[in-house]
Amino acid sequence: MLFNGGIDLAFRLVYLAILQYFYLQSILTIQNVFVYWLSLLLLEDFLYYWLHRFDHQVRLFWAVHVTHHSSVLMNFTVGFRSSVFQPLYRFIYFIPLALLGFKPLDILFIYAATQIWGIFVHTELIHKMGWLEYIFVTPSHHRVHHGSNIKYLDKNMGMFLIIWDKLFGTFQPELSAKEYEPLQYGLTKNIERSDPLTVIFHEWSGIFKDVTQKDISLYSRWMYLFGPPGWSHNGSRHTSEQLRKMHHPQK
Repeated sequence: MLFNGGIDLAFRLVYLAILQYFYLQSILTIQNVFVYWLSLLLLEDFLYYWLHRFDHQVRLFWAVHVTHHSSVLMNFTVGFRSSVFQPLYRFIYFIPLALLGFKPLDILFIYAATQIWGIFVHTELIHKMGWLEYIFVTPSHHRVHHGSNIKYLDKNMGMFLIIWDKLFGTFQPELSAKEYEPLQYGLTKNIERSDPLTVIFHEWSGIFKDVTQKDISLYSRWMYLFGPPGWSHNGSRHTSEQLRKMHHPQK
């Protein structure tokens, strides 16, 4: 946890340098302070939604992000269970913000602020939050995101605002055990060992085994890298969408 945080902090200094370069090429200047900060908040959260969605829908990125989902518990410590390698590419999603005239320090400030919110929604202590459920990502929404139940897979990708999930079809409300089934956390197939090397690299090991199989096409090798997690050339495994169609055909 501390190691991950150290890497993340160090790379934020690198982000500043990279984003400063693109900021100097910016194409807009927003003069109104309120419009500036509101626009930055909305755009940063929007871009994070897509970063997070690609982390779930592209296996190469899932191999990075799976660390965060490997816990079978749901508490604040899971919020700090960050991906070791995500800092290597996360800055790419912030480049459009710098090009639009947002200052690098402001970008990282807003990201840090929404990240703090993102940490505190990792809890079972809060049930529902009334009208806030319609706008913000709440503990209820994020419990769904960490659920390994088929209906909940790859849902509720937002970090601060839930509106993106509602706009782009990835929203799923938390259902009671009577409505669906008890919520289970972790992976669809949980890893047996919890040592750091296994947690961080188990999916990379799986990717290596898949792409080095004999007698599979170049397309299959590509899909094992860049297709959705669970994709297989022979149908031996299934993606979250395939599982949903199999178990909830009318949804």
